[in-house]
Amino acid sequence: MKMRFAAALMMTAGLGLTAAHAALTEVDTHVLAAQEAAGLDFAGTLSVLCIQPSDGTDPGAAARGANAGKPRPIPARDTWYAEPAKVFDNVYWLGTKFHSSWAIKTSAGIIIIDTMFNYAVEDEIVGGLKKLGLNPADIKYVIISHAHGDHDQGSKLLQDRYGARVVMAAADWDATAKAVNMAGGQPRRDIEATDGQKLTLGDTTITIIQTPGHTLGTLSYLIPVKDHGKTLVAAYSGGMGFNFPRTPERFDTYIASAKKFGDAAKAAGASIVFSNHSMYDLAWTRSRVARKPGEPSPFVVGEEAVGRYFKVLGECAMAGKLRLAK
Repeated sequence: MKMRFAAALMMTAGLGLTAAHAALTEVDTHVLAAQEAAGLDFAGTLSVLCIQPSDGTDPGAAARGANAGKPRPIPARDTWYAEPAKVFDNVYWLGTKFHSSWAIKTSAGIIIIDTMFNYAVEDEIVGGLKKLGLNPADIKYVIISHAHGDHDQGSKLLQDRYGARVVMAAADWDATAKAVNMAGGQPRRDIEATDGQKLTLGDTTITIIQTPGHTLGTLSYLIPVKDHGKTLVAAYSGGMGFNFPRTPERFDTYIASAKKFGDAAKAAGASIVFSNHSMYDLAWTRSRVARKPGEPSPFVVGEEAVGRYFKVLGECAMAGKLRLAK
């Protein structure tokens, strides 16, 4: 069964295998390594990152270029709205069906991680906190993983309305300043995150790690999570997709960051993966699961699985880099 699935994956990925015994290319080897690491835990991550054009080109680049600077149409609410959910003692998921925002409740207020598109911030973050019995006025920090509209557009509203401090890497603050027609407006430049920075609010400290690749200023985090009073660690990988200038050097940067953060997650004993897209961590699906007493959280995948997650990122990126040479 495993052999058949691997062969099917390679054929779907357009790797050109015509028979089960066809010689594997170096690209195939990395894709197979990623497939083995992904298993059933990270199939979405595998499909997004490893199933790519054989020539290494970015299939979405033309569409993004044609729409650059144009206002994004607001989709119908019923296509994206999702109910908020409390997923751990101190962690709340405030995402849409596709993108995620997270609230970390501390003894001194709330930290918001990523803010999605501007059209979702009012319903999902402001309204979501209220539905969960939390006060949006308690938001003290907003940490942005990277400067793409599906993660940073809601930041200005939270900054203006509640006085929240906005945290982003310097390179992505620069990118935000150059953004054209940014929905919701550009947030005022505020805190520039540094590598290894400890952001403490009350009883909670989040470790910020610079992981450039997806953007030049992508940030990832180690977040303490409390589950029925027990402290666990979540590894939040801030940027996964290959929608960046595809050069060998940029892939090298991405690969180095995946290893760097994977090593940090291992050292911290992380047993949970969080993301800003549900395709990577199944946040929307997992947040719907009703836990019975004594059952582990569906978000807890274990330290070994977290390590496999970062191997998927690295192996798919290696395959992506090698495709460029064809």
